[in-house]
Amino acid sequence: MAKRGGGFPGGGMPGNMNNLMKQAQRMQRQMEENQKEMETKEFTAKAGGGAVEVTVTGGKQITKVKLSKDVVDPEDIEMLEDLIMAACNEALRTAEEANTELMSKMTGGMGMPGGMPF
Repeated sequence: MAKRGGGFPGGGMPGNMNNLMKQAQRMQRQMEENQKEMETKEFTAKAGGGAVEVTVTGGKQITKVKLSKDVVDPEDIEMLEDLIMAACNEALRTAEEANTELMSKMTGGMGMPGGMPF
């Protein structure tokens, strides 16, 4: 009958497996720290030649909306709405690209979006 404990002498993990687990845990901690840092980074985008400026965090929170007085036209609210939407979408896209790039660097291109698979 087979022994319990994975069949390794002494019931523990072999040295290489133990080192691999430590490395994975270290990488996961580093990814968590980088993700926290990313959530506080700010990304700014402009629309309408700079008439609308939106700032978002890497955590996808809008922190600032700046409007030029020239873009505020009570007769054309739709244009202002479109410019705000365009600036928000661009800022969020930039934040997402930065996050994807960070994760790619962290995983070394191993194809593990969102962290470790365990």
